[in-house]
Amino acid sequence: MKLHHLRPAEGARRDRKRVGRGKAAGQGKTAGRGTKGYLARHTTKPGFEGGQMPLQRRVPKLKGFTNPNRVEFAVVNVESLATFDAGSEVTPATLLERGMVRKGMPVKVLGRGDLDRALTVRAHAASASARAKIERAGGSVSIL
Repeated sequence: MKLHHLRPAEGARRDRKRVGRGKAAGQGKTAGRGTKGYLARHTTKPGFEGGQMPLQRRVPKLKGFTNPNRVEFAVVNVESLATFDAGSEVTPATLLERGMVRKGMPVKVLGRGDLDRALTVRAHAASASARAKIERAGGSVSIL
């Protein structure tokens, strides 16, 4: 068996319908389009739904505004900083090494959870509650 010997199964394929080739062919004269009207004379516009309100106009459009200058932060919570050793420095680079943040994003520290060790945290932003928890544990926060 070779590739050029392959054929579709018997009866699996039909010949295409040749319309508008005379009365004897069975699809002559109006060629299966009926008589008169837009559909007999043209092809309809893409998206036309026979006078029904088309999907493109039925669906509500987005309102509002998307700020192109929005800064999206990689978020790290205080509870995940508890995995670092006491007295160590936590920077975006060390967080990236541990897979806690994504590359190229500024880091923000948020205040979920508790911290029981003193850490020096360097980040691009920190919430007030996160700063309070880190300083209560004896650490410090500096903004890059």
